[in-house]
Amino acid sequence: MRDIARATGMSLAGMYHYLGSKERLLYLIQKHTFSTILGRLHERLDGISDPEPGVRAFILNHLEYFLEHQQAMKVLSHEDEALEGDYGREVAEIKRDYYRICRDLLNRYRKEKGLQFDSRTAVLSLFGMMNWIYTWYNPRQDGRAERLAREMGNIFFRGIGGTN
Repeated sequence: MRDIARATGMSLAGMYHYLGSKERLLYLIQKHTFSTILGRLHERLDGISDPEPGVRAFILNHLEYFLEHQQAMKVLSHEDEALEGDYGREVAEIKRDYYRICRDLLNRYRKEKGLQFDSRTAVLSLFGMMNWIYTWYNPRQDGRAERLAREMGNIFFRGIGGTN
């Protein structure tokens, strides 16, 4: 809170007056972040009926937001379970909706292709690929979100030995 107060030029007392607590600030950040990502995803998926392009749109949506807001996403990755009570339940529900969209897309993909895999493991593996990008991402070397999304999608769908 002190760092935020200093960065915004607001007094620490003023921060607590407007926000109430560190937990409320974390809640507001998480709610805004996950609601924004979910809203953008709904817009991006509008009109996409094929599950593979849907998953690829999901990956691009996630990476674009993540790379635009790297510091916030780093905090959220490390403070994932810090919220309790009503705050925690509300944010968890938004995150469950996001997870369900990806799982449903992968279930449709599995059925359409006649594949056998556990969609829960697949979704969580995909999140693992996407969420740790802040530890290694270098824009000069790794390119923009579109390139990374394409590469991650290819690895996810085809493996590292597959063809593009």
